[in-house]
Amino acid sequence: MVEALKKNPAWKGRKGPVVLVIMDGVGYGKYKEGDAVADSKMYHLDAIRAKSPNTKLKAHGKAVGLPSDEDMGNSEVGHNAMGCGRVFNQGAALVSTSIETGALFQGHAWKEVAATKGTLHFIGLFSDGNVHSHLDHLKAMIKQAKADGVKKVRVHTLFDGRDVGETSALEYIDPFEAFLKEQSTGGFDARIASGGGRMWITMDRYGADWSMVERGWKVHVHGEGRQFASAREAVESYRKEIPGIIDQDLKEFVIADGGKPIGAIQDGDSVVYFNFRGDRSLEITAAFEDDKFDKFDRGRRPAVTYAGMMEYDGDLHAPKRYLVSPPSIDRTMGEYLAATGVRTLAISETQKYGHVTYFFNGNRTGKFDDKLEDFVEIKSDVLPFEQRPWMKCAEITDRILEAIPSGKYDFIRLNFPNGDMVGHTGVYQAVICSMEAMDLQLGRIAKAVDEAGAVLVITADHGNSDDMFEHDKKTGAVSRKADGSPKAKTSHSLNPVPCIIYDPGYQGEYKREPHEGSLVEGLGISSIAATCIELLGYTPPEDYDKPVITR
Repeated sequence: MVEALKKNPAWKGRKGPVVLVIMDGVGYGKYKEGDAVADSKMYHLDAIRAKSPNTKLKAHGKAVGLPSDEDMGNSEVGHNAMGCGRVFNQGAALVSTSIETGALFQGHAWKEVAATKGTLHFIGLFSDGNVHSHLDHLKAMIKQAKADGVKKVRVHTLFDGRDVGETSALEYIDPFEAFLKEQSTGGFDARIASGGGRMWITMDRYGADWSMVERGWKVHVHGEGRQFASAREAVESYRKEIPGIIDQDLKEFVIADGGKPIGAIQDGDSVVYFNFRGDRSLEITAAFEDDKFDKFDRGRRPAVTYAGMMEYDGDLHAPKRYLVSPPSIDRTMGEYLAATGVRTLAISETQKYGHVTYFFNGNRTGKFDDKLEDFVEIKSDVLPFEQRPWMKCAEITDRILEAIPSGKYDFIRLNFPNGDMVGHTGVYQAVICSMEAMDLQLGRIAKAVDEAGAVLVITADHGNSDDMFEHDKKTGAVSRKADGSPKAKTSHSLNPVPCIIYDPGYQGEYKREPHEGSLVEGLGISSIAATCIELLGYTPPEDYDKPVITR
């Protein structure tokens, strides 16, 4: 239990509630071409921003607890951060802790993969770079598999050369082979079975080159590829044959005995993809899990128990089974507001209902106080989002327009899923439509805020619709298909997101002029919690990340 928040004596109060609008997947784009947010006619959002203090907030990487600033944010960690007002470890640190405490091995997912009567396969980036994976995690799982009675383990290695030395593969292979030999006693058999460079097989992202995944599938699953007696032999052979080749580009290989692959994946086996970072994990996950898969001909698709290290995409719920659960989050904004007697409404459509409830409240099911909290779910359409890009934003707004003047609520939070769910489709025209439909609803809400003397905070959990085309990292040029059309990007972006405070009843409680830059810059979306608490007239907990407003 937490104590009630203390009233802020400097706050003069407002008649209406504080309304937090989360525009899911809406950021400030880095590139003009492919920025569907900037390309849309967002007349209402632009007008609100022009007369309100505003800034940009970080919504990816370390700002939301991920290992590095190369990691894109997502809806789950974004709502976690906004709801708890602090940054909790996600990704690498979370996996390490889960292994150290034994929580990973006590989980249902691990017990399912370790229950195999066949072979337990591990696929992932073979290094200690700690951006996508770490070999210590793999070693710990292999040891536990042996302890749990698994008899046969096969490792499918993806050589790094990007997050570690570009030709360091043998520095990892030799000690790892020694580790496997040490473990292979008492009827336990653990060996490297296949591999290749991370930029040649398996680890594609954003649908840029599915042929990489196809090569990985053939090597890991079917055992199809050039055969070698060991991983060392494979690396040395390719380096000799292709002078100057670096680890990430090493060609595929299969370890074989007597011409027979030692690690082809069979029905009844288990597979763990041990990368914790999501962007280069989703495509191979789809190859294993999706029944309706059309990216390449999988041929024989073995019936396996598949698990990812983490949930790589909460919107897609991929993978269906994952080893490490979200972080244990306490003392959330919702808990403090309930302890203080603040009346709250949380609302979205089905696609993001859990984000403004479960994730916003620190991965907690249910309410803190049934008498003070109302949760409303608007049922989402069950069809491809590009066919109804406006989604349920109007219906959500209809309920908000009833709630704002009702006097029933002090704090209202809502999520418009359009920018994220339609953004994932890669259909540019649909995204434009989704943005403009949402903008119409922002106009309706702003009018209601005016009439009720309320406060409106507009932000987002991460970017997506702001970066709809693939770009070359070095030149910024749009990547194009053979027909000259842009290659669609369907994943989240690394771009900052808005924070706009529309407060028509402003009475000098904080700095607001000039509008641009009047809010604290360089903060992350975890600052949203303290900001809303301040606007409600209370003092945020001391360890919460500071609000974007200054006095």
